[in-house]
Parts: sequence; structure tokens; C-alpha cells
Amino acid sequence: MKTQIIATDNAPAAVGPYSQGTQLGDFIFTAGQLGIVPETGDFAGSDIESQTRQALRNLQAVLETGGSCLEHVVKVTVFLRDMEEFGQMNEVYAQFFSDKPPARSAVQVGALPLGGRVEIEAIAEVCGCEGGREECCCC
Repeated sequence: MKTQIIATDNAPAAVGPYSQGTQLGDFIFTAGQLGIVPETGDFAGSDIESQTRQALRNLQAVLETGGSCLEHVVKVTVFLRDMEEFGQMNEVYAQFFSDKPPARSAVQVGALPLGGRVEIEAIAEVCGCEGGREECCCC
């Protein structure tokens, strides 16, 4: 199987030698997404809620570019600078994954790139429909 690189201007550019996402077979693997607004390069805010919301929007943009969406996510990993903010992150996260939430891990780390409060990565199935189906989030 050949790996395909996923890149979009709708999510922050990689800040190192890595891709925003890769597709291998029927799965997309995203890089960790910070709460950075792609148009400005700045964090969406200083609080965990705004950074979580923007990180998930960035994740969504990478997935959609690769032919998937949040509804096709099967595994998420959340990296938190402070586990005390888990509850606030979880409230925002639940708004994006309200129906059939994927498997998830959440860990506290010593630090995140650029001083972020949260970083989120995912594994998703590529949409297999032929397009135009109402029940498909990707079409």
C-alpha cells in the first residue's frame, strides 16, 4: 500500500518535518492539532475551551481534505498540558463527538508545542460511499 500525504490550508501548516495527515489504505492518521487559527497563526484564545474547539476544527479540516470526517473517527488521543483542565476540554469535545464517540485516550504532558494547552490527533476511516448520500457526513 502506498501512503498518501494530506495537506490543507484550512488547518495550521506543519511546524516541522511532518505531514498534517497521511492516508494508508482505508485509514487516515492525523498529526496532533493545536488550537491555532490557520489564517492568523495565533491560538484561538488562551483558555482550554477555545483551544480545544479550534484544535477539533483543525482536525476536522484535515480529515475532510482526506475524504473523511469526525463521524468516521475511530480513535482519538488528547494531550493536555494540565489534567486539571480535563473537564473543560471534555465539555467542548462532547459537542463534536455527541453521537457514537470514538475510543479515546487523554494524557497530561510536560509541555506542548508553541505553549499550547491541548493537542488532539485522530485515526479515521476513509468514507467509502460514492457521494451524495444524505446520511454520509463526507458527501
